[in-house]
Amino acid sequence: MINESGSRVVLEPAEDKPRYRSRTVDIATNVLGVRSQDMGFIYVLPGWEGSATDGRVLRDVMIRRNELVVNRGTYYLVDGGYTNGQRFFAPFRGQMYHLKKWRDGHQPRTLDEFFNMKHYSARNVIEICFGLLKKRWAILRSPSFYPIKIQNRIIIVCCLLHNYMRDQMQIDPIEVEVDATGLVVENNAHDDHITSVETSNEWLTFRLNLTNKMFDEWRASRQRV
Repeated sequence: MINESGSRVVLEPAEDKPRYRSRTVDIATNVLGVRSQDMGFIYVLPGWEGSATDGRVLRDVMIRRNELVVNRGTYYLVDGGYTNGQRFFAPFRGQMYHLKKWRDGHQPRTLDEFFNMKHYSARNVIEICFGLLKKRWAILRSPSFYPIKIQNRIIIVCCLLHNYMRDQMQIDPIEVEVDATGLVVENNAHDDHITSVETSNEWLTFRLNLTNKMFDEWRASRQRV
């Protein structure tokens, strides 16, 4: 799962603020995080201005010296701010998505709604990861007065400590408070990997075929009940 989270900052001089103003009007930096199946972070990139789009940050991640390696035998779930491109599965836009609506008893009526329900149920885990970070480290819950470079290092250290604690503790007392969902991300390593993020007709067709298969299986299971 890939997601971006905002980290609020206090900037001086004032002329720097427009570049860091996010969609929610906060002055913030973007933090891109990539989560593994055990809820650990496998890639974190802090520091992009809050005004930067999700797609722009992801493209930067793919060409850096220490880039995010995306093997051709894997894929990542991303939210609606990203393009549905090769190895990056985005939800269908313009359709119901967030988990609370499904918990309120709404049942999917179309293929797109069904895919979005399953997509969010799986991708929601990275939202939980960011929630755990903020619950555990109070320094991430309030605006930072540190210079951007120092703040970026703080975020990286918090993620590293998060991974270490999850590796060492059998039960995370903070995670017990969170309603985690199931995982569906495939993780089959392959020798070669992709190096670009572009819309792909082949990948759009793959998503549609997968959606049809999942919806047919779900409808058949409901008929047997």
